[in-house]
Amino acid sequence: MTGFRNVAQPPTFTDWHSVLPEDTQMPMDLAQTFIARSRYYLQGEYRTKIRAAVEALPAGALWWRANDQSNSVGNLLMHLAGNIRQWIVAGVGQAPDRRNRAGEFAARDGATAAELLDVLEKALDDVDAVIAKLTPDDLAGRRTIQGREISVLEAVYHVVEHFALHSGQIILLSKMHAPGAVRFYDDAGGLAKPLWPDLSRTPIAADQIL
Repeated sequence: MTGFRNVAQPPTFTDWHSVLPEDTQMPMDLAQTFIARSRYYLQGEYRTKIRAAVEALPAGALWWRANDQSNSVGNLLMHLAGNIRQWIVAGVGQAPDRRNRAGEFAARDGATAAELLDVLEKALDDVDAVIAKLTPDDLAGRRTIQGREISVLEAVYHVVEHFALHSGQIILLSKMHAPGAVRFYDDAGGLAKPLWPDLSRTPIAADQIL
């Protein structure tokens, strides 16, 4: 790993990108936790919060854009479904990739909120089926996704952080269009008690709630 030992010279993007799973060994229990928590965030927390945020939108807000450079909630839902299918179902699972990424951003109207949520949740189910089969050893496997050679671990990590990013944007737009309609935590006492698990349509184990 070049560049990491000289504290006077921070690692460049190339340095970070060169750190591959084969350069280090991840303890099996940590790898299993990574897989389990990735499934939890995608299949449980983010899925529940997005549905609640989208269902709180008033009529006409689904395809609203702040400006031509911004995306609507409808665009973001299409984009998330396309991203997770390309990276996990096609990339990691090696199924055919039929994504039209440009079309996700170009749309100005079309499907209803219920239809977009159904498409996203079907994609999440398919993604979970792929991630559920991964073993700790699988995380070191190599894939080419969007023309870049990366590890399976990097692919899953990207999808989780990317999903979180756009979930936050959807929640922000929902709170802007429907003030007071979306509330995921009780901040009494500064403990931020999660309220969102009560909105979930699938059971979430108590010890998995953060």
